[in-house]
Amino acid sequence: MCSTDIPRPYRRDPIDAENTGSGKDDAGTSRPRYAPAPPPLPVPVYDNHTHFDFDDAPVALADALDAAEAVGIAGAVQVGCDLESSRFTVAAVDADPRVLGAVAIHPNDAPELAGVGALDAALAEIDAMAAHPRIRAIGETGLDYFRTGPDGVADQKYSFRRHIEIAKKHSLALQIHDRDAHADVVEVLAAEGAPETVVFHCFSGDAELAKICNDNGWYMSFSGTLTFKNAKNLREALAVADPALLLVETDAPFLTPHPHRGRPNASYMLPYTVQSMGQLMGRDLADLGLLLRNNTEAVYGSWAV
Repeated sequence: MCSTDIPRPYRRDPIDAENTGSGKDDAGTSRPRYAPAPPPLPVPVYDNHTHFDFDDAPVALADALDAAEAVGIAGAVQVGCDLESSRFTVAAVDADPRVLGAVAIHPNDAPELAGVGALDAALAEIDAMAAHPRIRAIGETGLDYFRTGPDGVADQKYSFRRHIEIAKKHSLALQIHDRDAHADVVEVLAAEGAPETVVFHCFSGDAELAKICNDNGWYMSFSGTLTFKNAKNLREALAVADPALLLVETDAPFLTPHPHRGRPNASYMLPYTVQSMGQLMGRDLADLGLLLRNNTEAVYGSWAV
């Protein structure tokens, strides 16, 4: 039996608030909050990065996972971005066997915590959470130069380096948040020595970054942004990415794939992105699904353990 009363720190990320659903379409006509379910995938895959706790309309964890499972999503990686959401993540992996977890302090939060002398204490708690057997990644961590200005770069880099240490200490994957900071992310990974397994969550680079990932054996996780009309760089990156390094995610409730942008995202929406990947790669959905499932298990291990 899955718990449905896990404490949930609902909230919205202001940078993606336009993509969390207004209840109206572009013409101002009322519509259901959530989009209809897509056709089920022929081979079950995993949502490599989602936030079950980030929303303003509570949905029980088990219900969200049931909806995803009905369309071929076998499980998900619930990702923490601060202490509150990381604590939720630990509770979630204990509540439902379809959930594995990642814990971290988001790069945009690092300067704020450093400013009040609380960053090291927060990182120590993340380190302690990382010992949980169903926490399989440290993330999301990295660098974000879109929301944090130059005065926060040093604290972001310090936090990123500490997260790399924690990932290596516990032999966990590292889930990277990289926004407008590709070169510096690569530089820090090279300087510190990257963990054995690195995932560029919500891959936002171009073909050049994809080739760097290929050369280093770093995974690239594609989200609903791949389906956006202006995402030429992502389609070019997918074209050169090593298939053995591909993952897929929702980053729910954000980055809802076409044709349902403007509504909240959720794990059950993942088939839209998988279908887009298959079309762009010229691969059969069953073949692609098996590839993505095997890649995801190579990164995080078995959901059954």
